[in-house]
Amino acid sequence: MPELCSLPDDAMLDRLQRGAFGYFVDTMNPRNGLVPDTSRPHSPVSIAVVGFALSAYPAAVERGWMDRAEALRRSLLALRFFRDSDQSGSPTATGYRGFYYHFLDIHSGTRVWQSELSMIDSALLLAGVLTTATYFTGADAGERELRELADLLYRRVDWRWSQDGAGTIRQGWKPECGYLHYGWEGYSEAIVLYALALGSPTHPISADCYPAWTATYQWENLYDQDFLYAGPLFVHQFSQAWIDLRGIRDRFMREKRSDYFENSRRAVLVQRQYARLNPGEFVGYDENGWGLSACDGPGDGQAQGQQQRRLFGYAARGVPYGPDDGTLSPPSVLASLPFAPDQALAALRTMLRRYPRLLSQDRLTTGFNATLSDADGQPWISPGHYGLDQGIVFMMIENHRSEGIWQLLRSCGYLADGLRLAGFSGGWLQAPAATAAPR
Repeated sequence: MPELCSLPDDAMLDRLQRGAFGYFVDTMNPRNGLVPDTSRPHSPVSIAVVGFALSAYPAAVERGWMDRAEALRRSLLALRFFRDSDQSGSPTATGYRGFYYHFLDIHSGTRVWQSELSMIDSALLLAGVLTTATYFTGADAGERELRELADLLYRRVDWRWSQDGAGTIRQGWKPECGYLHYGWEGYSEAIVLYALALGSPTHPISADCYPAWTATYQWENLYDQDFLYAGPLFVHQFSQAWIDLRGIRDRFMREKRSDYFENSRRAVLVQRQYARLNPGEFVGYDENGWGLSACDGPGDGQAQGQQQRRLFGYAARGVPYGPDDGTLSPPSVLASLPFAPDQALAALRTMLRRYPRLLSQDRLTTGFNATLSDADGQPWISPGHYGLDQGIVFMMIENHRSEGIWQLLRSCGYLADGLRLAGFSGGWLQAPAATAAPR
């Protein structure tokens, strides 16, 4: 670890990015292209993690970490699986109406854990599908097939059905009980969901759906920062793994004279100030010890020390309203790199120097809690690795280093159409895309 921390920034980021990419190489099922949620034994597939894997393959090819033919092979495996998957919506199917259940068996690809048909996780999967289609533009049979598969998968999604006649998109559906009783309301990671749902040439959501969502936003002033509130850091990151939101604005952000990229920068400043003040008096919190986001935690129990505190397992921790049990997410810090590179790098180096065991196989653990240190002063550390963490780390390092994924998705006609229909304008959206594929 001292060796990694002593490297120049770019060399350190190269190691961390390649380590994150290794998660997809090491864990993918070679028979169907599916990728597990975590590296723990018997972990099911997370469809969102598959979307991150599909998005990572092109950048890995450009960096020389994977042959183009191998990246194409892996991508085709996954896309063929989803094309052929059971879309009946039964309790043991893979999906319904073009959407997919959140968690799948890694061998059969059928639903597990009675998980919901997830609109947001399906959108993250499809963002990866479209990323591959914008990259593999060759004339050979394999690349043509991939583009056709991507187009089929995107066009068959019934986004209008996901509204259920409501103002906003529903968060999920289960065969046992129908739609979940809540929609996508309040600012969240769902910009990519709404953009894809609006850009559909076959089953788009209604035109008033996106404004209905932004009407539920909560603008706040916290620690002298005016920003669109969301407590966990991943909310400020996930859509921007694919969409370059610098300088493009929807109606809400035009009225606030800001944009979502700047908003994410302010979210980092809010996190740092909260950790500096450390109202919960947790160990390891300061201006270089922050990163409250969705991550694994120590679970129910009592923290050490004088205060009796509830501990959480996997939860979306947030600033400043909680929940907060002293657990920090190192990947959320590294994924803040495009928005606040100096602050993110300083925090990451500090965390790794303090707690070297946060990193194994050059991959960051999803969460740690230094308030729960053992007799040797070592913090509680979540075992294994989470695919979502490795995916967002890989993509945000790439966007910071080369803007490669942002540049690639600018040429996705469906996504650009959806952004314009959501009311975004300015910046790169003003110029026609270099290519309109896929559309």
